[in-house]
Amino acid sequence: MVTVKEADEPVTQEIEVRVGSQIEKTDNKDPFAEKLDKDALAKITSLTPDARRKLNRKLSKAYVGIDGAQSYAMELGYYTAYSAFGVIQPTYNLDYLAQIYELSPSNFAAINAKVANIVGLGYDLDPTQKVIDKLSGASSEKKRITIQKQVDDAEKQLIDVLENLNFENSFLEVLRKVWIDYEATGNGYIEVGRTSTGKIGYFGHIASTSMRIRTMRDGYVQMIGPYVIFFRNYGDLKTVDPVSGQPVPNEVIHIKKYTPRETYYGIPDIVPAAKALAGDEFAARFNLDYFEFKAVPRYVITLKGATLSRRSEKELIEFFQTNLKGKNHRTLYVPLPADDPQSKVEFKMEPVEAGKQDASFSQYRQANMDEIFMAHRTPKSKAGMAGGLSLAASKDADKGFKEQVTRPEQSRLETLLAPFIAEFTDMFILKFNELTLTDEDTQSKIIERLVRMQVLTPNEARAQLGYPPREGGDAPVNLTAQKAADQTATANQSRTRDQNRAANQSDAGTGGRNAQGDGRATP
Repeated sequence: MVTVKEADEPVTQEIEVRVGSQIEKTDNKDPFAEKLDKDALAKITSLTPDARRKLNRKLSKAYVGIDGAQSYAMELGYYTAYSAFGVIQPTYNLDYLAQIYELSPSNFAAINAKVANIVGLGYDLDPTQKVIDKLSGASSEKKRITIQKQVDDAEKQLIDVLENLNFENSFLEVLRKVWIDYEATGNGYIEVGRTSTGKIGYFGHIASTSMRIRTMRDGYVQMIGPYVIFFRNYGDLKTVDPVSGQPVPNEVIHIKKYTPRETYYGIPDIVPAAKALAGDEFAARFNLDYFEFKAVPRYVITLKGATLSRRSEKELIEFFQTNLKGKNHRTLYVPLPADDPQSKVEFKMEPVEAGKQDASFSQYRQANMDEIFMAHRTPKSKAGMAGGLSLAASKDADKGFKEQVTRPEQSRLETLLAPFIAEFTDMFILKFNELTLTDEDTQSKIIERLVRMQVLTPNEARAQLGYPPREGGDAPVNLTAQKAADQTATANQSRTRDQNRAANQSDAGTGGRNAQGDGRATP
């Protein structure tokens, strides 16, 4: 409501006010931590009769005393699904950790950058040492070609099997979902299902927020609404399902981020940066509140020595409130009476906030962002933030990211999946494609040198480039005597002109210049 006076008569102008809403955290209730009584137990439909009887006996012992006396008190240590199903409670609320993945832009970008460079670049099936020895030990070229064809056919068959283990998601899509859980909550779960013959027939993802680990480490329990399901450890074909009575429970491969504080579950990288995450959220809310609840007008109109009529005042207010929207070049005409000896008419429009409105805590938010990326050990350039980074610094950061983060994690996942691949064949091992630090021009020069130096055959080079082999490409390249001598001289820089050229070469190939301010500082 805005009230304007004219000739001692109040005039009321209705103004529509809309108050925006903020994103609040939902109530992160742990379904395993809810009180488990007979009513709650009756709602769980997936239990076997034997498991239901056992849990009813446990509940009777928990709440009933001698001669039918029973407890009606609300206790802090009430009976829950954790004790009923023999599972361990994680240190941190997994559902809240999953929400942080969506609510924090820095955490979201860092996690997606790691997922894209660890499991998102594709994979290859490299031959095992057994296959390599068989190829190199072939008695003739014809036999070697036959063996190579068998290896190629087996690789195609295995890729086809892996891509059809889940009709909804591809092999890499399953791993991408698992790795997002792994980075967001510290835990990732891969479900493995078997056919009636015992062969692997399903490969899928299970949301980490719904999984709990058994105290005896003999399996896992998933609880979603009225359904409770038991899973074995991968490779365990003997443990009996104590919950839902499945004759052949599916198996789970658990991937976790190790921490000394937790032996059952993993803890994500964002936990050490929890204060920075909270500070960034509060700073963002402060800026949002500024725009939502700001009550400062853009202009103040003052009229001295005269009085506007009710109609003129109404038209003036409507002009600024509605008519200027999208037509800011329109002309405003205000007729004013002439001055008299006693008073002078003055009309002013003074801006209240004409300058640039800067966001508050910009440096503080930048520091929080740096801390979050540091916790993830992820360069900002991988999250799409290249501003202020020089070429040299960016290349060095990418190298450290590959050697310290992505490649070790890829190696760890390859090791965990090795027994899974071995159930199909012993001819191949799974290798994830690594982050490439060289451009295509540099990579082509490297391959050319390896081929000319007879380190690689043409077909091996074509395989690296993703091209099929060609006839006659399995033999090393034979250079003429002159070309071989030139190649050796170039490699060893034994010619005087090559030595002089190398000595006088600039350092342009070592990387770009540092960004302004990143060089040496004088005292």
